[in-house]
Amino acid sequence: MQIQITDPEHMHRLGVELAGRLQAGDLVLLNGPLGAGKTTLTRGIGEGLGALGTVQSPTFVLARTHRTAKGPKLVHVDAYRLGSALELDDLDIDFERSIVVVEWARDYVDGIADSWLSVNIDRSASDEQRLVEVTGHGERWRGVQLAFGD
Repeated sequence: MQIQITDPEHMHRLGVELAGRLQAGDLVLLNGPLGAGKTTLTRGIGEGLGALGTVQSPTFVLARTHRTAKGPKLVHVDAYRLGSALELDDLDIDFERSIVVVEWARDYVDGIADSWLSVNIDRSASDEQRLVEVTGHGERWRGVQLAFGD
């Protein structure tokens, strides 16, 4: 499914709505160019999960773990500086009991999970507008309808 995002607040709201569908063991892979809104979307997911602390890009630390008020921990990963799925695996993330969001995910799902949600953000339309494509992969997301309000 594709969603037209009109501004950063809309991207944030998309994250909040997406959080309502996530559960422990879910993996969300975010791809898009610099400044596309990956961290803004993740902040929305964090808000929707009741994440404690500020959700910000983990560029230099690679991963940040946030306790949440509503259940599993949120693990926010920036894979920009990683070279492979093996390096992502080396971060020793508890994928089974956490909700893991990976920015700059590329093809790093190999061997990490059987099911995941990919979110591709295209910012070529304008400075503010984004086209977001959300695609489910694997058993967990088979048949799940992802309808988001504007």
